[in-house]
Amino acid sequence: MRLLIRGVMIVLVAALLAVAVIAYYIAYPNLPAYSPARDLHYLQDWSDADRDTYYFTPQGTQVKGLHYDWFVNLEQPFSTQRFAAPENLGRFGFLIEPGHAQNPHDLPIGFTRHPSENGDTQFLDISCAACHTGELRFNGTALRVDGGTAQHVLPATVPTLRGGDFGQALAASMAATYYNPWKFKRFALAVLGEQGYEAGHDALRAALKASLNSILHTAWNDTHRGLYPVQEGPGRADAFGRIANATFGDAISADNYRVANAPVDYPHLWDIWTFDWVQWNGSAQQPMARNIGEALGVGATLEFFDAHGQPLMGDERYPSSVRVMDLYRIEQAVERLPAPQWPEAVLGQVDLTRAAQGRQLFQENCAACHVPPVDHSGPRPVAKLQMRSVDYMGTDPTAANNIADHRFDVSALNWDVQALKTMNVQLEDPSEPLDLKHISVAKALAYVTAFVEARAYRQAGIGPQEQARLNGFGMNIGVRELRAYKARPLAGVWATPPFLHNGSVPSLYQLLSPQDERSVTFYRGNLEYDPAHLGYRSEAFPGGFLYDTRLTGNANSGHEFRDGPLGAGVIGRLLQPEERWALLEYLKVLGGPLEKRLP
Repeated sequence: MRLLIRGVMIVLVAALLAVAVIAYYIAYPNLPAYSPARDLHYLQDWSDADRDTYYFTPQGTQVKGLHYDWFVNLEQPFSTQRFAAPENLGRFGFLIEPGHAQNPHDLPIGFTRHPSENGDTQFLDISCAACHTGELRFNGTALRVDGGTAQHVLPATVPTLRGGDFGQALAASMAATYYNPWKFKRFALAVLGEQGYEAGHDALRAALKASLNSILHTAWNDTHRGLYPVQEGPGRADAFGRIANATFGDAISADNYRVANAPVDYPHLWDIWTFDWVQWNGSAQQPMARNIGEALGVGATLEFFDAHGQPLMGDERYPSSVRVMDLYRIEQAVERLPAPQWPEAVLGQVDLTRAAQGRQLFQENCAACHVPPVDHSGPRPVAKLQMRSVDYMGTDPTAANNIADHRFDVSALNWDVQALKTMNVQLEDPSEPLDLKHISVAKALAYVTAFVEARAYRQAGIGPQEQARLNGFGMNIGVRELRAYKARPLAGVWATPPFLHNGSVPSLYQLLSPQDERSVTFYRGNLEYDPAHLGYRSEAFPGGFLYDTRLTGNANSGHEFRDGPLGAGVIGRLLQPEERWALLEYLKVLGGPLEKRLP
């Protein structure tokens, strides 16, 4: 009996210790301290209207059914301070810019709201601007990079003891609100008001619990299945893997879950509307389909089946919360977005003599890949980007290989293969048979977005001619599956650290160096800029995320300038240190007005 009691006590003590450890990391997550910038400097000549459109236009996403008024009134787990307070959300790497009329609660850039179909609820909506807006800090000045690469920790769904993930912290605040009666009463009064409290607090409590359960279910599912073994950290997400797991695993069958072990950085957006193919692996083409896929990945709702579990058919396919007109408005604003210009007043003057030397080196070593031919014969200039195979480039192949190799069973949706051929999806090889039990992520997502797009257009009363315009210059939904990565133009590249598709190289100087001169490990999450090496400061700092290039998907190999035969990661001769400095000086001015001043 004593042994039993002792055993029970040991279990209870262990459980209490586990709860205490979890509570500690919730209360004191390992995050950088938030420090607002002394002043803000915009690097692009973009109108205020375009900037506001981009920052705060909803795209139809929902965070597990979370209502906007819930989010802005949640308290932190162990205090009465608002969870959505700028000083709290800023610690997660979100960019805070108060004073916008469309953003009355001073939420981060990309956090907005949209109404439910019947208009009685406002949902929290996280748009593309949250992930595609960057910032560099230097001597207390914030340099805003619109369309740049964010450095937040938004997408993670797997809890960690480091406690630095947004989803984990949000769930903790929701749980504390639900289970703490005093906290819930303050929350309910703020949401419902004095008059609505008595009649509405029970329904509010149940709805909050349903949203919390959804978050917890996702965390449990992703953790016990081991879906995301490589921690993404600031500024990265396995976007294709997460979209595929949500679309084909969550919504269709658990057999469709695939390990997503290839996080990539958020690519910058200026000039993207001119590219013939987009995504890191050049797998997509049509702007609207690309944006719908992005919205689905961030949390737009999507229904494949009716209330009885039967697949939706015909024109009933597929209702979603995607807002096509708003996606088009955002796309139009991005088309007017120029590349960032080097701010000499903040980061220092450019050495024009050295930059002129770098221009020659650029022509000799970089232009063949990074200056694509541009076709001006159609309704838009089309930059025909070069695709370089992973074998030639030598960069980490995991992301490209996963997209090429992963297969999914979508037969439960009852698609008619012959009917699919009539849709506006353009396959690389139309003669190749479609096996709906083993379809690739690129093809399956192309058809899903085509159905979602068609349904959204019908619902909005948008006819064929208008659809062609909204789709982007009449383009079909193109699909490719290449084991390759694209080489994009480099205007403004200095403002987009870290580098390579997986963010494995902290600075442009290291990118121009052989692999054995690159950092094996470095810290991410620091917005402080290094204007000499053109990258974020990467030394250890409190709350920093340790990036380890030895992990799957994180390799910093390839794209090397090193003596030896070309291929297998070597793309050019060894560049001497002075040549690297000259190239960096040129990359500061490439494509901007300073380039015209070069001797």
